[in-house]
Amino acid sequence: MPRDLVRGLSALLAAVAAPLAVCVLLLPVRGTLSHTNVALILMLVVATVAALSYRWVAVLSALSAAVWFVFFFTAPYGSFIRFDRADESVTAGLLLVVGLAVSQLARRYSRERAIATTLQRSLLPRVLPETSAVRPAFRYVPAEAEVGGDWFDVIPLPGFRTALVVGDVVGHGLHSAVTMGRLRTAVRNFSSIDLPPDELLARLDEVVNQMDAEAGAGQDMNVVATCLYAIYDPVSCSCMMARAGHFPPAVVHPDGRVEIVDLPEGPPLGLGGLRFQCAERELPGDTQLVLYTDGLIHNRYRDIGTGLKLLCDTLSSVGLDPEKACDMILKAVLPTRSVDDAALLIARTRAFPRDRIAEWDIPAIPAAVPALRADVVAKLADWNLEETAFTAELILSELVTNAIRYAAPPVHLRLLRDTSLVIEVSDRSSTSPHLRYAEAMDEGGRGIFLVAQLAERWGTRFTSTGKIVWAEHPAPSVPVVPHLASAA
Repeated sequence: MPRDLVRGLSALLAAVAAPLAVCVLLLPVRGTLSHTNVALILMLVVATVAALSYRWVAVLSALSAAVWFVFFFTAPYGSFIRFDRADESVTAGLLLVVGLAVSQLARRYSRERAIATTLQRSLLPRVLPETSAVRPAFRYVPAEAEVGGDWFDVIPLPGFRTALVVGDVVGHGLHSAVTMGRLRTAVRNFSSIDLPPDELLARLDEVVNQMDAEAGAGQDMNVVATCLYAIYDPVSCSCMMARAGHFPPAVVHPDGRVEIVDLPEGPPLGLGGLRFQCAERELPGDTQLVLYTDGLIHNRYRDIGTGLKLLCDTLSSVGLDPEKACDMILKAVLPTRSVDDAALLIARTRAFPRDRIAEWDIPAIPAAVPALRADVVAKLADWNLEETAFTAELILSELVTNAIRYAAPPVHLRLLRDTSLVIEVSDRSSTSPHLRYAEAMDEGGRGIFLVAQLAERWGTRFTSTGKIVWAEHPAPSVPVVPHLASAA
């Protein structure tokens, strides 16, 4: 039977039976109760039944309460249409008025909640990408009363890296859902320019401050949010992460050992002017990184320490399958009847195969480029990429030549082969190349334009020692080995 039909029939039964049951229970003591006391009790019953969110239920419940009140307490077992006293008819009418008022409030609340829930679901990801770096799984459990501002995301980055993010907007309701959507969009925009975690959180903090400034003095409260942002690199098997007032992530090692990462705690977003710190951890393949919001581990009946211990105890026995781990955590850790929504994101890491990485240190002289091209063509032949060798050779020639001419040594070339071919040229200069549109008679300015035309996408990533100019070129897919071992 459809769920809506079952709920409707249950509401109909409650609307008729609940006032009758209360009147029957009050019959033995009706001599000691005034009509006002009975009316107040029945009003409470009407309001409770109306919380089922059907407008007609509140009306029917109020009518039922009025009928049973007249029958049992004014003219018991007599006529329904004869009133002995005027206050009895007033009380019965009052029950109808209260039922109508409560139904209108329930309808308005139901409509606002439906709007907020629809908006929130549309702003959260429904499917996460399974990248070359991680295999993700997620669960989101909305609060029973009002929607909240929890969000999560998995964002593929250049160089087969992956960004993992989870956040929480303080408060509930439509405003929190809208703020959550704006912050998630901002995180995606900032990640597209490949900012490190601490710098991204600083930019996100500016966005929150700008929201407060735009709202002005008429807003009831300022926006306050927490966020955890991590970037996993499968080549180096390292993870850079930073947090803004959020709980630190948990790490499940391949041997089953669980730890809460000792990550410096930054201030919540919205305070402004404070610094965020970034930390780096080595996460070998088949390690699980667990990100979560406070609704998973904390409620009014359980403190944070107890929730974290319960989470760690559960993680130590969940195995290596992220989907099964999510189900077990929700069953064992999630509080019952939580007043806050909860988000859980688990990512199982993958180490990039070493036989799909090729690197060269390049002398800072233009004469080194021809020999380098020959070595690269040979490596591409080993990878069965002969059909893409010509295009890849042109791209790396432009990038390497630009680095030798305009950047600071040492210059380093790295090729990554997976679902596509990534060409990375690093140097110690912090000057980023930009796309130019050369005129017909110009002698230069066409190198990056050529790269942009030949590559699927390209960009610049700044590092602590300089920058990396990268280009990604389509390549025939290869078998994923060793992708992820079967779960224990």
